[in-house]
Amino acid sequence: MTVPLDEINDIREMDAVGVPRAEIARRLSLSRNTVAKYADMADMSPAAPEARPRARRALGPEDAAWIDAVLEADLGAPRKQRHTAKRIYDRLVGERGYEGSYSTVQRRVRAWRDGRRAGAGYLELEWAPGTAQADFGNFEADMAEERLALKLLVVSLPHSNARYARACMSQRSECMCEGLSRIFEQVGRAPAALVLDNATEAGRMSRGEVTESRLFSLFRAHYRCASRYCNPYSGNEKGSVENAVGFIRRNLLVPVPSVGSLEELNGLLAAGCERLNAASRCRDGRPVAEALAEDLAAMAALPADPFDAVRWVRARADKRGYVTVDGREYVAGPAWHSRELLVGVRAATVEILADRGRRAALLPRAWGAGEPVRNPLSLVPALVARPRAFGESTIRRDMPAGLVEAVDRMDAAGRRQTLRSISRAAEASGFEAACGAALRVAEGGRVPDDATVDVLARRIAAGGAEAAEAPTSASTTGS
Repeated sequence: MTVPLDEINDIREMDAVGVPRAEIARRLSLSRNTVAKYADMADMSPAAPEARPRARRALGPEDAAWIDAVLEADLGAPRKQRHTAKRIYDRLVGERGYEGSYSTVQRRVRAWRDGRRAGAGYLELEWAPGTAQADFGNFEADMAEERLALKLLVVSLPHSNARYARACMSQRSECMCEGLSRIFEQVGRAPAALVLDNATEAGRMSRGEVTESRLFSLFRAHYRCASRYCNPYSGNEKGSVENAVGFIRRNLLVPVPSVGSLEELNGLLAAGCERLNAASRCRDGRPVAEALAEDLAAMAALPADPFDAVRWVRARADKRGYVTVDGREYVAGPAWHSRELLVGVRAATVEILADRGRRAALLPRAWGAGEPVRNPLSLVPALVARPRAFGESTIRRDMPAGLVEAVDRMDAAGRRQTLRSISRAAEASGFEAACGAALRVAEGGRVPDDATVDVLARRIAAGGAEAAEAPTSASTTGS
């Protein structure tokens, strides 16, 4: 008798707390022997599944040799008149009295054909000028004293053997399109055709039909670039870029690079690729630079406007004003609670828009698990509307302590004016400089106003405000 796992757990749990086994058997409608068997079982670790006994005999050596001979003879027959595994099985049963299973014959036929393919090698392909291949590889880097797992986007021009690379945080379509755009800018032209791995997020080919992501389709339309998708396991279809991924990783990412930012890392990769291309040769022995001229002549000029690699999604903010995108929370601000918002997801930023395209927040893109991503400025609109909530707002921890104390002493009108002036000055100078400017004004005994805070914040952002005094303002509204 097979006892379900949940009943086994019930047996052992009741036995552990002292329920008599007869009572356990009565409650679960099981025999006492069954209860005793599972109650006394010392090891509940999962055991390896037992192989089922063969219902029929395995393929003998004579039948195996006969199958091999049939398949070998098929090589001289028309492709549509060759044996299938089912036809071989039918002949084995009818002509040789075979009593084994069809799956055994299938495995034998598959193994024979796989052996033929393994020894056949790849056809060498000739690539027209202007064609590019793109693929991703994995690598690690120390960035701001943290070891990160990153993606290496590589573009190769197989005609000239020129290679370009860019580090990305992810293989998501917005990261891929942004990376390709930056590589096209480095090359100075856009390829006529782009060959991609079928496993990328740009698009997939299934049964001869390609399903492409909307963002990548727009990207191709922007650069007027054709695309072709290949099997990720067919190395000859994109051998140039697969070799380039390993070549760049060995030559530019060993030892593990240590950088302060992703842009610094990409600067090192761009300079490194330029050195490698200058020292390399193409397949016919010419310098890469000579053959690259032929690639560039066959490629298209870059559009006047850069491509905005953004993926737009709709998300509803919760009662705190948080939206969740790709498993990570972003703070739009309490002013936007319980509303449907439009979120623009880019490689480096997340832009949250409210009705009629009004920007609610612009936040850095975050990856993996972590705290909600927030910008103090996203809290300001709600505080301007409800200035008395400043005392409990999380924006306090983003401001200098002296400014927090000054705002606490103000009345509602003074708080509203101070927060509004910080918000407006931050658009040009940044939140930190705006807060510093507001603090300087408050230390002078005045309530910060728009004009004064903006002028002083610009000086602070330019790096020359430490010795500067706050400009005289016509606004002298007190707290």
